[in-house]
Amino acid sequence: MSRYLPRATLAAVREALVAKRKPEIRGMFGRIAHRYDLLNRMLSLGCDRGWRRAVAARVAAAGPGRLLDACTGTGDLALGQDAVAAIYGCDFSLPMLALARAKAAASATRPGWFAADVLRLPVADGALDAVTVGFGIRNFEDLEAGLAELARVLRPRGLLVILEFSTPRGRLAPALRWWVRRVPPLVGRLLSGDDEAYRYLAASVATFPDGGELCSRLAAAGFTGVRATPLTGGVATLYEGTRADDGEER
Repeated sequence: MSRYLPRATLAAVREALVAKRKPEIRGMFGRIAHRYDLLNRMLSLGCDRGWRRAVAARVAAAGPGRLLDACTGTGDLALGQDAVAAIYGCDFSLPMLALARAKAAASATRPGWFAADVLRLPVADGALDAVTVGFGIRNFEDLEAGLAELARVLRPRGLLVILEFSTPRGRLAPALRWWVRRVPPLVGRLLSGDDEAYRYLAASVATFPDGGELCSRLAAAGFTGVRATPLTGGVATLYEGTRADDGEER
């Protein structure tokens, strides 16, 4: 799909899809919560663990004191942040948060969990040193508003790290695109009984503004030093940037 429509059109399609289906998307994540981790391992062939470690390494290098993992899901990304003094995780899916809390009970890392829509975070301006988002920004009802909200809660020079699926490129791109398009609905139906959720995954990846386009959106939202690092042939991408100082040219 992304080969035939302009990026601006794709972004509009994605945002209309998410806005129209927001209650359904929340319910969808609730339905698949019990199989979410297993399906992530299988569909990424175990690569998702390495992707999350890459996020944790970037966060550790920055040494933040207060970190929020937005769209935390079942909490894997938050629970992997060993080098942070204070960690919080939020999500709009209560079943996902319940699983995150259960995992934390057996972990040395004990984040503070709360339910919230990322477009309206109950966090003061500039209260955080770092924000991470793992596989969540595709589901923002309004991408620009969501990125602006992440910038709001970060202190000047605070770090934003995003891990997100992207459109594979290079020699393996055709095979990887086939995998993302065909395999998730099939495996999702077999293991969770909910192939709709994984059809949505494929559609949302195809219509999401990744790579340079997302970097441009981040810069427009007030982040500097933005860069994108493709992972595993571009199946996923690690984005990072820092919130501009007040008065700094963006």
